[in-house]
Amino acid sequence: MQRVTLTIDDDLLAAIDAHGARHGYASRSEAVRDMLRASLGGTAAPAVGAQTGHCHATLSYLYDHEKRELARRLTQVQHGHHDLAVASLHVHLDHDTCLEVAVLRGPTAEVKALADSVTTQRGVRYGHLHILPEGDAKSQPEGNGKPAKHRHTHDHGHEHPHPHKSRSQARKAD
Repeated sequence: MQRVTLTIDDDLLAAIDAHGARHGYASRSEAVRDMLRASLGGTAAPAVGAQTGHCHATLSYLYDHEKRELARRLTQVQHGHHDLAVASLHVHLDHDTCLEVAVLRGPTAEVKALADSVTTQRGVRYGHLHILPEGDAKSQPEGNGKPAKHRHTHDHGHEHPHPHKSRSQARKAD
């Protein structure tokens, strides 16, 4: 770890101290490191800033559901990137506004491209992509460029069905 000396004005230092106290940081250094990570996209890890590597992400956005053809366009964009989607949440905030939150996983460049495709649609009022790197060896890409598949290394008394098959189809295949 490197030691860096910064010169900042009193008001900014007071804001940093207030932020640190509000969030319970043990030191200014910890508070400043987290603020820098957030400013740099969630982490200082090269895989997040680069167009390579895999990540986990959340994409949240507000949109006007009355905007002509917007819901259809958003659905088309999402179906075009179905392999990145893990889960999504749709909330009707009021008569005109919807909030969607999508949990994504995949190549960082593809996740960013999907987010850009969604948030630049006319009628999307606000969008934010929060990226976290895939950090452990279990989730690093296999030979096909996709994250390694989830594997159990212990027996906990039940089986897990194949994610793309119904339970009855999974039992028949076994």
